[in-house]
Amino acid sequence: MFAAYLWRMNDSKLRPTPSAAVEARPEDQDTPAPGHIRRLWTGETAALRDHLLRLDPESRRSRFGSPVNRHFIEQYAARALSNDSVVHGFFADGELRGVGELRTFGAAIPFEAEAAFSLERAWQGRGIGNELLERTILSARNRGIRSIQLNCLAENRRMQAIAKKHEAHLRLRADEVVGEVVNPGATPLSMAREWMAESYGIATAILDVQRRAFNSV
Repeated sequence: MFAAYLWRMNDSKLRPTPSAAVEARPEDQDTPAPGHIRRLWTGETAALRDHLLRLDPESRRSRFGSPVNRHFIEQYAARALSNDSVVHGFFADGELRGVGELRTFGAAIPFEAEAAFSLERAWQGRGIGNELLERTILSARNRGIRSIQLNCLAENRRMQAIAKKHEAHLRLRADEVVGEVVNPGATPLSMAREWMAESYGIATAILDVQRRAFNSV
């Protein structure tokens, strides 16, 4: 079945902290593992590719709407961090484990964009998807994007639960979920929130690179 939902956001719904820190606990571990959300930069294509390749078949299908192979993912990752996109990632111990992508439709439709999310199996159901969605909405708001479209499969209950958390209005259509986020305009507060988060993100990006280099030795 096809479901569509509509978010109407206000300042009280946007709660990114300066650190955008998230406590995540993988399903195969007994103790919480710290993580953080930050923006991905052009030089992190390999990290994005490796994350998408680690997705299990079900999570990969949920992300792309159908089964995709390694070649498709490599080609997709190579062009994903472009000028028309804002991509945030959830990192744990320097490894990228979840991604929220915001991509505009181009100059012809400057106030609309589409969003997509992916999260590795062990990190699902920990509130990370909700944090990625909030950061994506904030980025869109501060760039003058008033409408965000989101597609996911009808069986993707977790994404629909996140939608309900944001007071989503659900409508059944076919075998896919199409969402539209309606954003208010940017404010000094929303701009300051993103500036603080991105400043922190630059510092943690350096640490993430160092961790990956150390782990590869």
